[in-house]
Amino acid sequence: MKKFNQPDANTLEWRGFNEILKIEAWGPDGLRVRAVKNRDFIQSDWALLPAGDTDITTKPVIQIFDSAQDKDENQNLAARITNGKITASVSSAGKITFTDSGGKLLLEEYVRSLRETGGLTSSLRLDAREYKGSPYGNFRLTQRFESDRTEKLYGMGQYQQDFLNIKGCTLELAQRNSQASVPFLVSDKGYALLWNNPAVGKAVLGLNMTEFSAESSAGFDYWITAGGNFAKLLENYTAVTGRPPMMPDYAAGFWQCKLRYQTQEELLNVAREYKRRGLPLSVIVIDFFHWTRQGDWKFDKRYWPDPAAMNKELEDMGVKLVVSVWPTVEVKSENYNEMLESGYLIQTERGANVTMGFGERATFYDVTNPAARDYVWSKIKTNYYDYGIKNFWLDVAEPEYLTYDFDNYRYYSGTALETGNIYPLMYAKNFYDGLKNSGEKDIISLIRCAWAGSQRYGALVWSGDIHSNFESMRSQFAAGLNMGLSGIPWWTTDIGGFQGADISDPGFKELLIRWFQYGTFCPVMRLHGFRKPIQRPIGADGGGMQGSGAANEVWSFGEDTLAILKKYLILREKLRPYIMAQMKQAHEKGSPIIRPLFYDFPDDLRCWNAEDQYMFGPDIMVAPVMYAGVTNRKVYLPASCNWTRLDIETAVSDTMSKGAGRPADRCIPAGELFNGGAIIYASAQIDDIPVYVREGALL
Repeated sequence: MKKFNQPDANTLEWRGFNEILKIEAWGPDGLRVRAVKNRDFIQSDWALLPAGDTDITTKPVIQIFDSAQDKDENQNLAARITNGKITASVSSAGKITFTDSGGKLLLEEYVRSLRETGGLTSSLRLDAREYKGSPYGNFRLTQRFESDRTEKLYGMGQYQQDFLNIKGCTLELAQRNSQASVPFLVSDKGYALLWNNPAVGKAVLGLNMTEFSAESSAGFDYWITAGGNFAKLLENYTAVTGRPPMMPDYAAGFWQCKLRYQTQEELLNVAREYKRRGLPLSVIVIDFFHWTRQGDWKFDKRYWPDPAAMNKELEDMGVKLVVSVWPTVEVKSENYNEMLESGYLIQTERGANVTMGFGERATFYDVTNPAARDYVWSKIKTNYYDYGIKNFWLDVAEPEYLTYDFDNYRYYSGTALETGNIYPLMYAKNFYDGLKNSGEKDIISLIRCAWAGSQRYGALVWSGDIHSNFESMRSQFAAGLNMGLSGIPWWTTDIGGFQGADISDPGFKELLIRWFQYGTFCPVMRLHGFRKPIQRPIGADGGGMQGSGAANEVWSFGEDTLAILKKYLILREKLRPYIMAQMKQAHEKGSPIIRPLFYDFPDDLRCWNAEDQYMFGPDIMVAPVMYAGVTNRKVYLPASCNWTRLDIETAVSDTMSKGAGRPADRCIPAGELFNGGAIIYASAQIDDIPVYVREGALL
């Protein structure tokens, strides 16, 4: 049997041991690797754009060697494919090794089996691509790579942990509330890899082995690129998975939200009060249970009597409205029976068809079904869009199952074990397509989860229902940076955390201020939370049946706190032109808005270890305070340029009064110029956050 073939100009194919391996040039400096056993390839690109929609900047080179030709170079080499800066070499037994344009080893498969020659023969019988029978159908797949224990790895989405460098971590490849599995990693060795498989599984980024697994899948599918620096790797990746639309200008301002405004008049009064006080407000959000029932997708007119008039008044104030949508459908919803009969709902393999544990018995609509997406958008258009509401908050987007028994749920696209991780991407696509087909541009949807490629559907991801404490804040800090390095530049958190805080608690006020300062330098600045003391429901059913949290507006925490928060609201407004310039880079190149120091200073070794600071675009470095009681902190100033501390008081002084003045014991005078490459101890009084600007930058 002929092991190697070249079915077309972009593809190298290997066959052996009942397996077919296909390596294709896919996008700039990228290769897509697929393998199946005892079957044909499935026809889905998953996170990737079709090959015809991506540019290959250089003509791929494919070489298939005979036994005499390959002996001088590598006795085990049989074929290779090169696309720009990356080469995949394949042995006669099917092992793959990846190198860059200079011949440097990037990644190689881990093989310890009898079938591999070239000195790797082992009685362990571990293959790089392992197919095991699965009780759920298809195969349980395991892909193994050799591990460089000195390597640093980043990305992979959003996990509730404070690790920035995720080398050594074990990560569940599954979606949960506050967890977004985006299986794309970038390495300091100069490559990036997308595990292009929506199956539930695991990534083990160990010191002895790097391993990806899928619980139930038809075959292997991953994409790899080389390019040197992280900016190029992200540009290559987003070229093949898509880039976000241009963020609308209003979204760069301040977002006001709470759980939850209970009536139309309450919400309007909050917006009016912001305007009366002269405080910036760009967006206000209506949270859940403004509806009649889950799955009706319409306002309860008893509490929201005139959505069109409400939206118009907000527009006249220069405030955009965002409305929460859930993918849940209650048994008592007016749409339930029709959706059930039409096959538009997720099904359970066993037990009652109840998949959501909040409120009445409910399940989720199946976003992987195109007809279900069309049906839901028709309801959204009639009951929201036709009132002028064009921005949506796609909550519960994982979806948030009553129990995360992924083997018990079946979608149009397959079981949840096979395809479940794609749910948030298709949820965002549902609203993106609906809005685009209605004539909208620059589309943005706030959403609680994401998968690889979600960015192309205008997904603004927030980090879920997190706790109100400094430990949680530190986890969001790492999560936000890794999300940016996962190709998701639009990201935010609930400022102050979502749950567990009392608005009268001095400790919470300190946390809120520190989080608000950090939020000022995030891609989107959004205040949200479910605060204590809790407010009782105002009705017995529909839009009145759920209670609410305490007030959560910037004036709700006392005058001293307001004075500080107001300063950062003004600062955010002043930064909006700079922020929009970064959004343009995200739109055009996939560049993250917030990123670790090494993204902009890869040759500065100290930047790789400064994991509690970050860049906000290329010119602003932020060193947030993420511990209670801290009034100064260590800051590293990257070499190769000088830095000026941002004087926040002066920056906002032409818009508001200076207030009580600056602390006399400040150990670093604001505005002082510092040489790059220095470690300094910066004052960080409660009203201040250490922020430094590149010398010569124009903000």
